[in-house]
Amino acid sequence: MATQFSPNQIAPVRYHDQREKLAEYFDGTARKAWIDLTSNAKVSGIRATVRAGRDEMRGQLLSWLPEDLRRRDVLDAGCGTGSLSVEAACRGAVVTAIDVAQGLVNIAAERAPSYLGHGRINWRVGDMLDSSLGTFDHIVAMDSLIHYTLPDMVWALSALMQRCSGSILFTFAPYTPLLGAMHTVGKVFPRSNRSPAIVPIAEDELRAALAQFGDWEVVRSGRVSSGFYKSHAMELVKR
Repeated sequence: MATQFSPNQIAPVRYHDQREKLAEYFDGTARKAWIDLTSNAKVSGIRATVRAGRDEMRGQLLSWLPEDLRRRDVLDAGCGTGSLSVEAACRGAVVTAIDVAQGLVNIAAERAPSYLGHGRINWRVGDMLDSSLGTFDHIVAMDSLIHYTLPDMVWALSALMQRCSGSILFTFAPYTPLLGAMHTVGKVFPRSNRSPAIVPIAEDELRAALAQFGDWEVVRSGRVSSGFYKSHAMELVKR
């Protein structure tokens, strides 16, 4: 029997644990590397492919949002150093940009242009599922759910559904035999300085889990593969 996900379910303990690990990692050993990756700084060949992949994915997600976002509220759930937030704000959106890592949000706020036209960005540090953030027309979670298991990911999406009236755009790491093997080896041979594991998710299992939310449907779907960067995006739209 398929696992059922209730939007009123108490947050799984492992969701909170993983969120804390992410905050520690991105505010610690990964901070400098992440700042370089999301800038124009010279990086290694592998990281260059990741940068290119992230740029392509961000462009895909932005293309799924309305070109005119004036008078629209957008949540950038896991904003990192803020590139997507800035582009959405430049289209006129009021963006709430939140991330668990204080250091990344500080960099995002420093990099953001002082003039954003009709748009604006409210930078926040904390949990993207915090209900006090309010409600939104559109929510984007680019590569911010990829460290969670399928049940936790779908639970998180169900929580976001309660605060969204339009569309939710999110990404997951698509399961392949190679990624599955890497994930297994990572669990068997953990390292203290290893980044929190990316959890490969089978697309058909994810679609089946999302099908239970009758008020929402998957409308668009697209994959980006660039070297070591492999990510799959879905657009959930409220019926």
